[in-house]
This record gives sequence, structure tokens and C-alpha cells, in this order.
Amino acid sequence: MIEIIDLQSGDAQAHFNQALEWIRAGYVIAAPLENGYVLLADAFVHDAVRTIHAIRGDELGVATQVLVASVAVLDGVAREIPDSARELMTKFWPGQISFNVLPSHGLSWDLGDEGRLGYISVRIPSNGFVLDLVRQTGPLAVASAAPAGSPPILKIEDIHVRAIDVQGIFSIGDLAAVPFSTVVAANTSTVTVLREGAISLTELQEVTPEISGPESSI
Repeated sequence: MIEIIDLQSGDAQAHFNQALEWIRAGYVIAAPLENGYVLLADAFVHDAVRTIHAIRGDELGVATQVLVASVAVLDGVAREIPDSARELMTKFWPGQISFNVLPSHGLSWDLGDEGRLGYISVRIPSNGFVLDLVRQTGPLAVASAAPAGSPPILKIEDIHVRAIDVQGIFSIGDLAAVPFSTVVAANTSTVTVLREGAISLTELQEVTPEISGPESSI
């Protein structure tokens, strides 16, 4: 049976240390983020990332997102980030805004697309437990714990995984439904909103007036 760890009771430091140990050992864990429970693994452990895709039933070529702890860490895995994107990162990170950026050359990872997409999607999470974790582990591959194409999982009883695939589930109980993250393309000299979500286009334009919006809000 898969181990479920209640983050709202018991020894918080022991819970954190266990998550850290499992990630560093190359395992996958499930944990809460702002808009649902997610699967997490070291972004540089190929087998763990492949396990995330297998659990979700992702099609070939689908890439996980990457969580980082700071813009300084991002600079180690990305290149040619537009100044306008950096301004948005400074304003809204940690938070529910993701940026599609160009990856650094020669990274020894495969997020699921074998590098064919030409970009990586990155974010600094605002969730305390996961943010603290990524500060210690380095970049984490992340994807919803829900099957591909399904809504986010808000209750741990809806997480259907095998103990052989996921080492443990870290729970804070039921999550509230919230908007998806806003997604911004920053892999060219300009920045464009691909999906308007938790952070509105108006809020973004207050920081970067030249940012363009999606044809329709999602």
C-alpha cells in the first residue's frame, strides 16, 4: 500500500526530510500545489520523469513542466530570457504564472519530448511545502496527478497510483478549486500570453505594456 503522509499533523521536518530523501533517491512523489495534487521528481532523473508520463498515460512527445526555486536557478537551465519576461517573473513569482523559455544547451534531461519542443515551461510555485522542497532538490519535473486530459485532482482519494510507481503521497487534505496558471511564451524576443488564468492580462500589462494576449481567454 502506498504511504500517505499528512502534512498537517506529526513532525513537519520529518515529513519534509522524507520527501527530500525520496526525490534525491530518484523516486516520484505526489504533493499539493496551488490548483491540485501533482507528481514530482528530479528533472534530471530520466526514469522518474518517464514514470510520471506512464502514470498519467501521456502521449509521446508530451513534456513535463519544471519547477525552479529562483530566477538564478532558471538562468542555469534557460537562455535568452527577454527582459520583459524577467520583469514579470520579478513581479509575480512565486505564483501561478508559467513561462515557456528556451532551454540551455547541453542539458542532461529528457522531460518527455526529447527536446523536440524547443522550449521548457518553468515556474516558481507559491506552495510552501513544494517551494521549500525545490529549494533543496534543484529543478523538479512536475505534472498533474490526474490522468492526461482530466481535471486537476483536489482530493487524495482520487489519486490512483501504484506503490511501485509513487513512493508516497503528501496530503494537506481537500484542495479548493482555483484558476489554472497563466502561461506566457517567452522563447522569442517578445512575450505573449498563451493562456490567461490566475493572473490576468490586465495585471501583466501593468508591468509589461507591450505583452500581447491570447485570441481568447481560457
